[in-house]
Amino acid sequence: MIIGLTGTNGSGKTVASAHLKRKGFKCYSLSDVIREELAARELPPNRENLIAEGNRLRTELGPAVLAQRIARKFQLDNNYVIDSIRNPYEVRALREEGEFHLLHLDAPSQIRYERVRNRGGARMPASFEQFVEQEERELGSDDISHQQLRATWSEADETIVNDGTLEAFEAAVTAVAKHWMMGAERPGWDEYFMRIAQIVALRSNCMKRKVAAVVVKDRRIISTGYNGTPRGVPNCNEGGCPRCNALADSGTSLEECLCSHAEENSIVQAAYHGISVKGATLYTTCSPCLICTKIIINAGIARVVFNVDYALNQTANDLLATAGVELRRQSLQ
Repeated sequence: MIIGLTGTNGSGKTVASAHLKRKGFKCYSLSDVIREELAARELPPNRENLIAEGNRLRTELGPAVLAQRIARKFQLDNNYVIDSIRNPYEVRALREEGEFHLLHLDAPSQIRYERVRNRGGARMPASFEQFVEQEERELGSDDISHQQLRATWSEADETIVNDGTLEAFEAAVTAVAKHWMMGAERPGWDEYFMRIAQIVALRSNCMKRKVAAVVVKDRRIISTGYNGTPRGVPNCNEGGCPRCNALADSGTSLEECLCSHAEENSIVQAAYHGISVKGATLYTTCSPCLICTKIIINAGIARVVFNVDYALNQTANDLLATAGVELRRQSLQ
């Protein structure tokens, strides 16, 4: 889960970020990227420099650059809160990272001015009029690479008006975050096992293509396999397969290939350990070839789920249909 924070100056973004951090969220600010750039250029991180440097980075490297740099830090098993989102392209880049929601924070101008005055610092405005005038200049720009606060707020999934007590505000943030987290999507079983197959494929030593298969029964993995040379033979990437080492053109010299296919290996691995695959589902990152199809049918596999098409698979697909084996595509990015 990624929660982005946007809003007016003094609306409570820092408070909300600290509150979610106490709830276990990892916290980042897009302004951190700008501060790093200012430090490298030996410039003070005051409000004017932060705005100017942020606009420069977006102009030169694209309007989503700050979000893209922060996104490099993300891990799939953590929750994140991201502060200082000021451009709609940043929102769209973060939405591409998965389960993302944008929270817009606001409060009446006079209340926010008093908060800014109370916290002090070099960025404190000299008067309420200056505060309002300064804020109005920052709300939008004709340049899509500059701050676009109004356009960013229009992308928000929820708005909280922070005009009460600290306790009430933190309770509201908790309620919104909890609502989003309870409604978070989980991958379906086919996607879940296919993504596991993608990880298994990383173990493949084949020089031509990395393919993996996972055999599942009653939603339990009973066997995995990836393409490569047979047991006891030098690995493909160690010179074990003449076809792969010659980088033969696709579809040629197949009679010279010593690598076993992932589907074949997953079924044989189960047999090696005395495990029945009858009635199981086989997940494969590439649809099976004709030889693997015959092995799948005779092993009693009931269902095949694949990610990408094998180039020469129409005969194999027709044979699976004739044998009553369900075939389904589960596309992953």
